[in-house]
Amino acid sequence: MDSAVVIPIPHAPESEVEPVAPAAMKKESTQMKSKASPFISNTVSYIREKTSSNKQDMGKLIHSVKVGLALVLVSLLYLLNPLFEQVGDNAMWAIMTVVVIFEYFAGATLGKGLNRGIGTILGGGLGCLAASFAQQVGGTGKAIIVGICVFFFGAAATYARLIPNIKKRYDYGALTFILTFNLVVVSGLRAEKVLELARERLSTIGMGFAVCIFISLLILPTWASDELHDSIASNFEQLARSLEGCMEEYFRLACDKENQPSSTTSNSLTSSCKSVLNSKAKNEQLANFAKWEPWHGKFGLYYPWGKYLQLGDHLRELAASIRSLKSCLESPRQPSSPLRQSIKEPCEAVGSSLAWSLRELGESVMKMRKCQQGELIGPKLKAMRVELSSVVSTNSKLGNLENVEALAISSFVFSLMEMIEKIEELAKEVEELASQKIPAAD
Repeated sequence: MDSAVVIPIPHAPESEVEPVAPAAMKKESTQMKSKASPFISNTVSYIREKTSSNKQDMGKLIHSVKVGLALVLVSLLYLLNPLFEQVGDNAMWAIMTVVVIFEYFAGATLGKGLNRGIGTILGGGLGCLAASFAQQVGGTGKAIIVGICVFFFGAAATYARLIPNIKKRYDYGALTFILTFNLVVVSGLRAEKVLELARERLSTIGMGFAVCIFISLLILPTWASDELHDSIASNFEQLARSLEGCMEEYFRLACDKENQPSSTTSNSLTSSCKSVLNSKAKNEQLANFAKWEPWHGKFGLYYPWGKYLQLGDHLRELAASIRSLKSCLESPRQPSSPLRQSIKEPCEAVGSSLAWSLRELGESVMKMRKCQQGELIGPKLKAMRVELSSVVSTNSKLGNLENVEALAISSFVFSLMEMIEKIEELAKEVEELASQKIPAAD
């Protein structure tokens, strides 16, 4: 009866109290930790979301002020008489240039501006040559020459826009070329001073481009490379938190009603995985903008942005695996608590190790250095795979394939093993990125 006593009696011997007290304290500590863990995780997540939201709002405000300042500067071509006398009505092209090419990210503004400049120069130059040649021919042949040139160059530039590599980086330049060439060559039929007209318009476009680049690059620039870098690095943390949440929900011990995942936690896990799964288009766009940006901070001119896109692909595959792991929580045929308890300890250890590995890899990407624990991640992942294999092989209940509960548990364990393989591939990609970086890591 002494061994069954839970509440210590003041005058009881120490030998009767000590065997019970540590177990009770350990159980109480575990319960307090499990209750505090969701609160801490939700608090940290809320603080990060608010900080990110405030940063985005401030960035939008700064960008709006910069665009307004650029429009005021180019409007001086109209407002100041000495400048208006030099450019005349062509000042409108400078304002149009600012409205069209000024983008949120500095790399997007620079890339769009260079595309517009190259397209304008090529289109204007070829248009002037075609118009001059048509004027020398004269008569009916002038219209025929212009029609042939418009058809040939318009069709060729349009076909070039459909090539994926050109469309990705030079689509706006090809569009500008088509527009400028047609405007110049067609107006050349009615204008005698076509070269002078093209020169004036090109000069005002250059003024608008110079104002955009000056303000975008020198006044509180917003770099697409920083956005892509932070986005990829933060995805590691998001997936780590999603994985920990899935493990916590799956092994939560309570009545059948409480065993179902709570809506708040479920929505949080779903949103984290969805944000990673839907990041492909955003990452490709940011990488394209980053390639236009000049040397700044730790990012060189030839920084391996392609590796960031490969990291994004691996992270999306991992997010899909976590999403499939979450489907085990939503299944209407949940295994019984005793069966789940039989694999709880090794699976929770594996989940904690996977989350730790993701955070270590994410930290190395964020700080742009080789993973300090990189030598430990590989052996640790292999040991986890062996441990999960032993769980399936030694548990006789999981060997019964006719048991629906055993199938559900086996599916859960298999998803964990699949995630181990994906994190191994992810660790290799992170190490390759660290070895290819041009700037020295701090």
